[in-house]
Amino acid sequence: MNELIKKRRKELNITLEEIGDYVGVSKATVQRWETGGISNMRQDRIRKLSEILRLEPTAFIGGNSGETSAFVKIPVLGRVAAGVPITAQEDVIGYEKVPAEWVQNSTLFALKLKGDSMEPRMANGDVVIVRKQDNIESGEVAIVMVDNQEATCKKVVKHSDGLVLISNNPKYAPVFFTIDEIEHRPVKILGRVIELRARF
Repeated sequence: MNELIKKRRKELNITLEEIGDYVGVSKATVQRWETGGISNMRQDRIRKLSEILRLEPTAFIGGNSGETSAFVKIPVLGRVAAGVPITAQEDVIGYEKVPAEWVQNSTLFALKLKGDSMEPRMANGDVVIVRKQDNIESGEVAIVMVDNQEATCKKVVKHSDGLVLISNNPKYAPVFFTIDEIEHRPVKILGRVIELRARF
């Protein structure tokens, strides 16, 4: 695991500080991960590390974790309609494996991203793992449907008078929706993005 972290960090030209800030640990901790000084890692940190290094979390799970590796398949959707989870076969373009514990008391689906609005963090063709839910915390990344059209992946910031959908790509301006628009257009939160699986 240590060699993988170091190799991938250099490939992406990411500093130790940047990884530490994103995962929520010190630079020294990241250094110990790279040198093998820390062999075990908390699951939430594995998830964050996999996000910034654009790898699947399973890449960091080895025999030293002592955990069983039970996985289930969830559908990858080319689009998302209002009635998720999708069951129509034409909407399923593949499958992704996720830890079985993730789907306990939850409904998960995966979505293939289109466009460049979330670059550089999320690129066209990447796949996001989504937990189906109709409400999220302000500042989280979610799958949102506007006007019952095709869904979009955006950061959602809530305000007392509405919400804003924010792209990572600065060339796309934030879009504000009033409470009335949220109800009547409508603007629906379909789920929270819990993992990014990048494609190379």
